[in-house]
Amino acid sequence: MRRPLLVYLATLLVFGGGIFAALEWGKRLEPPRAGAAAAPAAPTAGHAETPARATRDALPTLLLQIIVIVAAARLTGAAFRRIGQPAVIGEIVAGILVGPSVLGAVFPGAFASLFPPRSTELLQLFAQIGVILFLFAVGLELDLDLLRRRARTALFVSHASIVVPYFLGVVLALGLYREFAPPGTRFLAFGLFMGIALSITAFPVLVRILKDRGLMGTPLGNTAVTCAAVDDVTAWTLLAAVVALSGARDLRSAAATLALTVVFIGAMLFLVGPFLRRRLAAASLREDPGKTAVAFVLVFLLGSALATELIGIHALFGAFLAGVVMPRSPRFRAYFAVRLEEFSSVFLLPLFFAFTGLRTRIDLLGDARAWIFCGLVVFVATAGKLGGSMVAARLTGTAWGDAFALGALMNSRGLMELIALNVGYELGILSPPIFAIMVLMAIVTTFATGPLLSLSERWRSAASADGHGQRIVVQGDQRA
Repeated sequence: MRRPLLVYLATLLVFGGGIFAALEWGKRLEPPRAGAAAAPAAPTAGHAETPARATRDALPTLLLQIIVIVAAARLTGAAFRRIGQPAVIGEIVAGILVGPSVLGAVFPGAFASLFPPRSTELLQLFAQIGVILFLFAVGLELDLDLLRRRARTALFVSHASIVVPYFLGVVLALGLYREFAPPGTRFLAFGLFMGIALSITAFPVLVRILKDRGLMGTPLGNTAVTCAAVDDVTAWTLLAAVVALSGARDLRSAAATLALTVVFIGAMLFLVGPFLRRRLAAASLREDPGKTAVAFVLVFLLGSALATELIGIHALFGAFLAGVVMPRSPRFRAYFAVRLEEFSSVFLLPLFFAFTGLRTRIDLLGDARAWIFCGLVVFVATAGKLGGSMVAARLTGTAWGDAFALGALMNSRGLMELIALNVGYELGILSPPIFAIMVLMAIVTTFATGPLLSLSERWRSAASADGHGQRIVVQGDQRA
């Protein structure tokens, strides 16, 4: 026992001494210095900080921000799930809680330490990557075959649920423009964007609500999914056009951007899509497509996002379209959708919610007039989306109870609304006060979906008991 200990100590002494001797010998190799060696000066205001040092100093702050944001999102999401709401609503609320409206107002010192000036630039980049991955996953989940089979029946309801709130949004913009539009913003851009903001349906949130309530696969569920899918494609195409118009310097520039957008969409659908399906045919049939296929898909996703960013219609549209044209194998799409959505929804999207929360200044709505405008926006958004969908569904022969349920589902906005609002904010179309109002509208309308669905269930049950209306599957009920 003593011998191994002696060997251990001797090894440390011999080789440790050798390291010390080598370091001392190495000092002799240094060239002679002119004059006395000056101690390294500490950085002063006159010395610019190097990018490497700035990144190193920002890393602890970024890591602390991510820890706080992800923890807050999971806790708040779980709390909202307990009261029967989708976790995403809680995660959106968590973004507000860590922002200036709550944390900044209650604990200004802690907020200033957690989010110092210029520290949110890295957070924004992570958030943008998260949204790009999320929209790619949304595109993957879009079933084009289902759209083709049900497009005729869903087209009227879906487009009514867009054109009615769009019209109301543009009319509402007439009253909001002078007070809430940023200086220098044209009414064309502001009005068109308000129409888009009131027209969007949160396709992923809608699907999650249907699954939670056991409505997937039912007549109501199938109709809602198809209408929301058509709605998504139409709304994002319109958003691309609005972005092109608002970012263009003149009419000729806007026409060129729109023409490039049409060419890009056509090329993706009719040239790139078939090529991808041939290129990834073997990988799409395997349970694990393999690392080469995964790398190819990720590079294609980022390349598509880059292309639309260069065209001038935002990278998000390219990411969505990249998901749409992927091979149609359910196994292949599920493989990427599950992995990318899980990573982005757990890690990156909470950063997007927090970044949105940092932009949401509820304290700017400081008087009764601003809150009246906020209530008006929520009312008009609900009346346009729910009312337009419900009346259109009724005109196609759907019972009133089912039509109301469909309208309630289409009225949920959630994350898709926040993505569009951030695009408008970054383009300078939305001022901080109207941005805060629209974020609150997105939260309220999405939160109301569950209670409105419960109300529609009682309505349909009462109608069924009276012998009127069509029965549908609800909460596992198998009666037709």
